[in-house]
Amino acid sequence: MQELRPALEPLGKQSFFVKKDCFLGLALLALLFSAPAFHLTGSIWAGSLLRKDLVLGALAAATLVYSVAVWRALHGRPMAVWWVIAVALVARAGLVAVPPFMSSDIYRYVWDGHVQAAGINPYVHVPNDAALAGLRDAAVYPNINRLDYAHTIYPPAAQLLFWAADAIGTSVVATKIVLLGLEAAGMAALWRILRLAGLPGDRLLIYAWNPLAIWAFAADGHVDAAALGLLLLALLAQFAGRRGVAGAMLAGAVLVKFLPIVVAPALWRRWDWRLPAAFIAAVSALYACYLGAGWHVLGFLPAYAHEEGMTQGGGFWALALLGALVRLPSFAGAAYFAGCALALSGLAAWMVARQTILSGPAEMRRVCSNAGILAGGTMLAMSPHYGWYFPWLAAFAAVVPWRSLLFLGCAPLVLYADPYHTTLSIPTLVFLPGLLLAAWDFRKGHPVAA
Repeated sequence: MQELRPALEPLGKQSFFVKKDCFLGLALLALLFSAPAFHLTGSIWAGSLLRKDLVLGALAAATLVYSVAVWRALHGRPMAVWWVIAVALVARAGLVAVPPFMSSDIYRYVWDGHVQAAGINPYVHVPNDAALAGLRDAAVYPNINRLDYAHTIYPPAAQLLFWAADAIGTSVVATKIVLLGLEAAGMAALWRILRLAGLPGDRLLIYAWNPLAIWAFAADGHVDAAALGLLLLALLAQFAGRRGVAGAMLAGAVLVKFLPIVVAPALWRRWDWRLPAAFIAAVSALYACYLGAGWHVLGFLPAYAHEEGMTQGGGFWALALLGALVRLPSFAGAAYFAGCALALSGLAAWMVARQTILSGPAEMRRVCSNAGILAGGTMLAMSPHYGWYFPWLAAFAAVVPWRSLLFLGCAPLVLYADPYHTTLSIPTLVFLPGLLLAAWDFRKGHPVAA
């Protein structure tokens, strides 16, 4: 037995770590599944401030468990990929039937799909228009936000997904299933990207176990899940040399949620015409499907920017913080937006100009690093009020785990604590540490783990 003990010790340690992995996964699931129990049935929000705080408490505890799992993955504690995938899928499957109560956006998705199924262009009428009176029901229509004044804000690729979901069933669950299906395809693409980049497959958990992503996409059903899925498929197609497919997938991602356009310079290779040509062709084809609405095809987007305080400047965290200290001129919002756009454009141009001939894993890491920097910089500059805008950063962090991306991919969960944007302290808890970590990343020039 003395001779066998040295050989058995590694197996014992491995068994101990496997038990830890099981505990982390099960604890994550338990905390995520406990959150809906605090919801008051029938309430479009949690039901009360106390209930909302209890929901956030459960999700915050899940984020702590997630953080431990991420730390282990980045510090040489490998986890079985099948377990990472199993927990991710069970978490989403367990929440897909939960009625959304931290956001009502998905009711507009279902409505837009139902309007299209009736042969009506969704950009033409606001929901309470008399022309749509025959489509109203008790389950979806009363829960639509801005139903009396806002044309739909969602671009054409999103509208096609809503229409496809209506073919399955005019319900929140059917729409979630379509969106989560694309997210699942994106997670499969991310796992493949990790393997081609020479990285451990269990790093998939950096995105797949992210409580903010799981809650925002599986429970509340935000369309960002589909945008991320298409973007990751575009990345994988680009790495495979299928640049036309990459351009079409990127167009789909952008016309589900406009934000992915900011990472286009990271995907593009100088002198390559196929990606931009396919992108332009796909965008043109998708918008052509809805041109009968004229300029209404832009939807509520211009008015939304004003409603969120972007045109005045108060909707940007940095300006709001500065405005609390000094009086800002009326043009501060426009100047801030122009300055951020110029800075990000300059950064993108610098990345393109500095492109070197790389191949294999080095090329993949470079593209994902540049995409993560552009995406993270955009989110810090925009400082959205809503947590579900941020989980896509965790997908880039799985490949290049910059501290700022790891933090910003999950910390915006706290933005749910202030749904009406009445205080500056809560977004400061997100964006000030995010800026400091971004400065750390810039100064150190290397991620948490290679």
